[in-house]
Amino acid sequence: MEPIGLYVHFPFCAGKCPYCDFYSAAADDAVMDAYADAVIDRIRARQQAGERYDTVYFGGGTPSLLGRRLVRIAEALRDEPIREFTVECNPSRVEDGLFAALRDAGVDRISMGLQSAVDAERRALGRTADAALVRHRVEQAQAAGFRKLSLDLMLGIPGQTADSLQTSLDFCRDAGVTHVSAYLLKIEEGTPFYKMRDRLALPDEDAVCELYLRACEALEDSGFKQYEISNFAKPGFESLHNLKYWDDRPYVGIGPAAHSFVGGKRFFYPRDTQAFLSGAFPVPDGDGGDFAEYAMLRLRLSEGLTEQGTRERFGFSVPQPVYRRAEHIPPRYLSADADGVRLTREGFLVSNAIIAELLADV
Repeated sequence: MEPIGLYVHFPFCAGKCPYCDFYSAAADDAVMDAYADAVIDRIRARQQAGERYDTVYFGGGTPSLLGRRLVRIAEALRDEPIREFTVECNPSRVEDGLFAALRDAGVDRISMGLQSAVDAERRALGRTADAALVRHRVEQAQAAGFRKLSLDLMLGIPGQTADSLQTSLDFCRDAGVTHVSAYLLKIEEGTPFYKMRDRLALPDEDAVCELYLRACEALEDSGFKQYEISNFAKPGFESLHNLKYWDDRPYVGIGPAAHSFVGGKRFFYPRDTQAFLSGAFPVPDGDGGDFAEYAMLRLRLSEGLTEQGTRERFGFSVPQPVYRRAEHIPPRYLSADADGVRLTREGFLVSNAIIAELLADV
């Protein structure tokens, strides 16, 4: 079996951010101990069935809340042919020595939530650490030997302006990180932000578009190449694990709310930590991996839907109906040539509509 990606979800947080729709809750030490044991058991069972992993991603929730338990889990992956091992860390939840312990355990990439370098914006987002602590954590990770460092930014957040965004972009440039993920805020139903959406001081749609384009340009000027709608990397520091998702490659997810795509099938664990601890199996979620799905995911990438990649995956070229549809989309949003089809930055802003139009006849 070829190595695949492994995602482990850690559904624990000290507090819930008002914009967050990810599955997470508070937990005590006993629950987190049991959870680490359950994750290790699931990993070992899959290894015994012949599964191997070349990228690993610990996400959440707040993985760093588990502290040295993460090291125990990483030890179960010591013999895997891992090319990239990422752990998400909340800057306010990193115990002393954790970065060095993770590095010794084989982790080589850290992703941290900056969201904004403006403390008033951070407080509005429910972030307890200030920007100075984020900078300190970045420096600690660098001192522990991490070169693959990513920061998350949020665009279109309450009170954000072009000037305040520039402060955050300057922070990323000066911190010496090698990757930035810049996401547009989406108000998710069921979150505190959704309940107070009419009272939030959110930038209007035109302003959000300008903020996105400004972020793209500033990050590029700082040496970060855009390789996906929301992701920017110094050369050679793209997220190998996330590229599996966008290239529609196999991956397995472990933990409540974690999704998988293996053997052409999709499945997921229910959003229920107790059920996971009790040994619940994942739920089938249908087939995956057809051309339409592949095209939809590839069009999130700056490289786009390529002729070469399509032929290698499916044995045929990009279907002509896609090109015919592309002829009717303004070039400010999309370009198409003998190599394939790709969206522009302005096209990324309306990607859902454009992708639906391109694939309408597929």
